[in-house]
Amino acid sequence: MDEHLPDSAAKLEQTLSNKGVKFLMASFSDMHGVSKTKIVPLDHIGQMLAGSELYTGAALDGVPQDVSDEEVSAHPDPASCTILPWQPEVAWFASDLWCEGAPFEPCSRNILKRQIDAAAELGFAMKFGMEAEFFVFKDTENGGYEPLSTLPHLDKPAYDATRLLDNLPWLSDLVDAMNGLGWGVYSFDHEDGIGQFEIDFNYADALTMADRYVFFRFMANSIARQHGAFATFMPKPLGDRAGSGAHFNMSLADSETGENLFASPSDDRGNKLSQLGYYFLGGLLRHVPAICAVCSPMVNSYKRLIKQGSMSGFTWAPVFACYGNNNRTNSLRIPLAGGRVELRPADSSCNPYLGAALALAAGLEGIREKVDPGEPYRENMYKKTPEELDALGVKLLPRTLEEAVDAFEADPLTKQVFGPAMHEAWIDFKRDEWSSYHNHVSDWERDRYLKFF
Repeated sequence: MDEHLPDSAAKLEQTLSNKGVKFLMASFSDMHGVSKTKIVPLDHIGQMLAGSELYTGAALDGVPQDVSDEEVSAHPDPASCTILPWQPEVAWFASDLWCEGAPFEPCSRNILKRQIDAAAELGFAMKFGMEAEFFVFKDTENGGYEPLSTLPHLDKPAYDATRLLDNLPWLSDLVDAMNGLGWGVYSFDHEDGIGQFEIDFNYADALTMADRYVFFRFMANSIARQHGAFATFMPKPLGDRAGSGAHFNMSLADSETGENLFASPSDDRGNKLSQLGYYFLGGLLRHVPAICAVCSPMVNSYKRLIKQGSMSGFTWAPVFACYGNNNRTNSLRIPLAGGRVELRPADSSCNPYLGAALALAAGLEGIREKVDPGEPYRENMYKKTPEELDALGVKLLPRTLEEAVDAFEADPLTKQVFGPAMHEAWIDFKRDEWSSYHNHVSDWERDRYLKFF
């Protein structure tokens, strides 16, 4: 052990050594929320925590052009230290990026931390939960993929007991790993897609939950591969089945007491939500088209946000900018127990730092400006005619990534939250992504048009 280490680093080194850890991952998230890293031997923990690991900006998606030739350094957060359950000689650290001796403005984690600080100035702490939905498939010899279970496919596999138990070997490993990390899994099930699952675990503060979701995707795929499979967080891998959400469940707590400030036993609108919660919800409604560009960030995301497209009928993914009580046809929902707000457009591919940052900023604006969201919608909004929706003033969410990026670019809040450099980089990258998709000739086009005449 290096005798010159600070006490905290020396204690952490000793603790990790006692647990058999040999290597450390100075990990950070790129614009997609994917872990990037260098691996450092344990006896170099002091240098690593001080920011010794450098990364070339040009190697990363979404880094602004004016700093793409610069090197950024990862400054690991010791509180995030996580020993890999499937490879316990390695410990993972979520890291903030720095550049030229200061926090790197476009870093996803730094962007969220700025909004957490803004909430703290008002006396609030954000509590955050994400519902993890994903598919698990295995590769086939012909280059395709199929579910691990060989049981016949059902038209409506949601909550099916037999197929859930058939996948229990890998699910059990994943749930055991999550619980071993103290995440508190309280439910998991087979979802509406073939080979689709949801795992729900305890909420945490916003930064911890974002760290955990990034790690969860990494962990789920690693454990699935040990069973000859892979986990996919593509929002909609099957055209005739529901896609994978990652619904944001949000509330604000008193920074000092931890009291849930959204909980209210008496609520004239009958949703057990406080006035503060309604203002927060009003801010979200005001900015939800722009939020979609971040929480539903892929071309494929908008194949999920449709009324139909599932063998079970409705996909239960939102398509309208409206809110309601325990009603899944709204983009914003107040669950039955009240005390929190659920943002339903968010999907499994999102960068949780950026999504949470923009959602929190929108909610704080609603509180500052006392934005009232109006009355909740309690009926099935999918069954409303265009004329009825128009009369109610209910607008559609963006229908494509292009529309979402248009809304993101037009909304002044996004630049304020992301900062000028990341704001421009995000728009440029996503417009290139849309253009690449738009110029691609698909099988659908060949099937429909090749011999049309």
